[in-house]
Amino acid sequence: MTGPLLAWYDENKRDLPWRGVPDPYKVWVSEIMLQQTRVAAVLPYYRAWMEELPTVEALANVSDEKLMKLWQGLGYYSRARNLQKAALMIVETFGGRFPETYTNLLKLPGVGAYTAGAVASIAFGQPVPAVDGNVLRVAARVADIREDIMEPRIRNSVQALMESAVPADRPGEFNQALMDLGATVCLPNGAPECGRCPLAELCEANRLGIQMELPVRRKKAPRRVEEMTVYLLLREGKIALRRRGKRGLLAGLWEFPHEAGSLDEPAAAGPVEAWGLTPLEWKKKLTAKHIFTHVEWHMTGYLLTVRGEVPGLTWVDAAGLEALAVPSAFAKFREEARRVLEEADHA
Repeated sequence: MTGPLLAWYDENKRDLPWRGVPDPYKVWVSEIMLQQTRVAAVLPYYRAWMEELPTVEALANVSDEKLMKLWQGLGYYSRARNLQKAALMIVETFGGRFPETYTNLLKLPGVGAYTAGAVASIAFGQPVPAVDGNVLRVAARVADIREDIMEPRIRNSVQALMESAVPADRPGEFNQALMDLGATVCLPNGAPECGRCPLAELCEANRLGIQMELPVRRKKAPRRVEEMTVYLLLREGKIALRRRGKRGLLAGLWEFPHEAGSLDEPAAAGPVEAWGLTPLEWKKKLTAKHIFTHVEWHMTGYLLTVRGEVPGLTWVDAAGLEALAVPSAFAKFREEARRVLEEADHA
């Protein structure tokens, strides 16, 4: 397995900015960003991050506002905060030196077995596996595993299998080869491209013609649907934002004011007045949907001018909106707000 896989990798490896000379900081940040996100989507975020925060020390000292702005659009914002917590731990506990062992890497906030294995093998040459979804899929097909790959017992068996397979001389390349194979050949959606797979002759799923049946995954529970009404409140060329609480979904980020339920225009006026504002002109209605892992937001939105003041709202112009981290769940409303504020600036 190792020889054909590494030969294929040498010929077909992806050119990615965190590869080449292995820098543990770059490998670590890239792996956290890539969790549940495609490489193509991560690249601009990664480049912007490294331009602003090129070192562990820079990450440890960055403001929360800047941190959230750099992460805006990647989702799972707790990962960004764990990155900073880990950076602080590296500076304060490890004297600014990135921990080099798998065991010490696991001590960092937000670092699990996969990320520790990736950094330890790629950056420090330790012969430890990095088992993610790509590796689980490849293993399930090659070894004809017909049990749920998300079961801890099955994941542990794959981990043990990979521990025995990782070559001592090229552990990082081995793990990256499996990552690339799963991402570009042994595909998660659609038929795998077995004709160009270096493991095709070893693959039981290929031999049996059951590639599309593997891996087996338990069915996820249906997502809960939440309806809400979102307000773009425009006053004197500025728009209202408020900060979410420090706990729960999208904690600490900025959002447009909203209320539970899908309200028509007459009903939507109620919360505005309850906040102590007076609606002046209802300008536009918008709709949007955002899907999280366990919940869907179905949103009805209104752009309206208002007068009045209310505690808890922050009124921003176009530059202020651009500076604050508004999550992608509100992307459609953010774009509309940006358009309106830019028009106000040029009026």
